[in-house]
Amino acid sequence: MFTTASAVQNALATQQYIASDEIATVLLLAERLGKPVLVEGPAGVGKTELAKAWAAASGRELIRLQCYEGLDETKALYEWEYAKQMLYTQLLRDKLHDLLADAPTLGAAADRLAAEEDVFFSMRFLVPRPLLRAIMAEQPTLLLVDEIDRSDPEMEAFLLEVLSDFQVTVPELGTIRARQVPTVILTSNNTRELSEALKRRCLYLYLDYPDVEAELRIVHTKVPELAPQLARQAVELVQRLRRLDLKKSPSVSETLDWARALVTLNAHALDERTLNTTMTILLKHEADLERAKRGLDSRRPSGRFING
Repeated sequence: MFTTASAVQNALATQQYIASDEIATVLLLAERLGKPVLVEGPAGVGKTELAKAWAAASGRELIRLQCYEGLDETKALYEWEYAKQMLYTQLLRDKLHDLLADAPTLGAAADRLAAEEDVFFSMRFLVPRPLLRAIMAEQPTLLLVDEIDRSDPEMEAFLLEVLSDFQVTVPELGTIRARQVPTVILTSNNTRELSEALKRRCLYLYLDYPDVEAELRIVHTKVPELAPQLARQAVELVQRLRRLDLKKSPSVSETLDWARALVTLNAHALDERTLNTTMTILLKHEADLERAKRGLDSRRPSGRFING
């Protein structure tokens, strides 16, 4: 579909995602080589948004598996709709009565019932979860395995197995193979070290906080109503905050939230009052707010709160 990194960049731009040359090249190579992409970086730098934008730009359905501690194979793959099975059993009660009526023993009745279990353990009662949905999809899909570092190592090992073969086994149904191999993007906030085996399987991409000009382009794209001079002031201040020793630095998504807040408040400049009343959009810890106030005060030029 895409033949150059520039074409990938242009396609992502139609989804309002500003992609660097590195991002575009890795996605292009993943397409050509049929490899998953592991995207690591701080929270809020656009990892999940990249997957969403790439799915839309490439015409694929996005299927998202949100990882968390305690996620297991069953929750990621499928579950049986037991309530529906019970309802079906009640509807077929008379037929089951006829089937089992002349069984000489309880064991014989159980054997007859077991012979009919294909009726109850069939696709009509199977509820696919994200992994199985991606494997069974008849149309092109993008499987987003979000925040894989939050899952347990056992789940990571299982995901690696699935990514290697793109097939899973449902004991009652047998092996289900991918009808179309999905494009796969895994994201990680790097809260724990992922296995070398998983990293070898994937192309690797690290997304860091953007520099001033890159973040300014993002703000112009996502919040075009914000005046250019105020947008630059806002981005430069966010960049200063990230250089402080904060518990949690403001993410790109928080920069955008702040930009939208400034538009909503009809702000024309980052005066002291505006900054004091909106800083909590960027910083979410009291200690960070105090540290930021001291840090910004120490750099404040005479007569102005911020030098844009």
